[in-house]
Amino acid sequence: MNILAIGAHFDDVELGCGGALARHAKEGDNVYVFVATVSGFSNQYNQAVRTNEHALEEARNAMEILGVKELLCGNFKTLEVEFVDALNIEILKTVQEKKIDQVYVHWTGDIHHDHQAVARASLHSCRHVPRMLMYRSNWYHSTVEFRGNFYLDITKFWHAKEEAIRAHVTEIDRTGEKWISFFKNEAENAGQRIGVPMAEVFEVVKFLN
Repeated sequence: MNILAIGAHFDDVELGCGGALARHAKEGDNVYVFVATVSGFSNQYNQAVRTNEHALEEARNAMEILGVKELLCGNFKTLEVEFVDALNIEILKTVQEKKIDQVYVHWTGDIHHDHQAVARASLHSCRHVPRMLMYRSNWYHSTVEFRGNFYLDITKFWHAKEEAIRAHVTEIDRTGEKWISFFKNEAENAGQRIGVPMAEVFEVVKFLN
C-alpha cells in the first residue's frame, strides 16, 4: 500500500501521525511525506528561529527514523500558505505519481493559518483517494471539535515517533520538553480509550475497505 502524509511544515506529520507512519513502514507499506513550506521562520522581532536549511536537514533525519521512503518538498513560505491552485497541483501530482492509497492530512479545524490552507488543499486534491484521515499537530483550541473516531495502536512505535520529533533540534530548543510531554500524554489517553498503552487518533474523512 502507498501511504502519503501531508504537512504544512517540517515536524507536522511527526507530531500528528509519526507513530502511524513508522508502523506503516515497518509493515512494508511505501510511505511518502509531502511538506508544503520551506519551514524556516522568524519571530515577531524578525529574529530567525530556524533557517530553511536547518529545517530541511532536521526533517530528513526525522524521515529516516520513521522509515519514510521519500520526502517531497514544496517551496511555499512559512506562514504565507494559501488555498491556491499551485498548492493543489503539487499535491495532486504527488497523489497520482505515487499511486497513493491512503492519506494523512491536517485537521480542517486547526487554527494555524498554514495548517488550514494545507488541509483544504489536501481534501480537494485527494478527493479520489479512497482513504483519508485527519490528524492534529498542535495543542491549541479551536471553535470546532476534533472528532477523533479512528484509532491506531502505536505502542511499539512511540519510541520512533519521539525520536523523530527530537530530530527537530531547533524546535526542541525553543519548546523544551513541551512537545514530547503533550503528545505522549495524548497517545496514552488515546490508548486508554481502546485498551492499549499508546495510540494515535484521527478523524475519518473516508475509509474504504
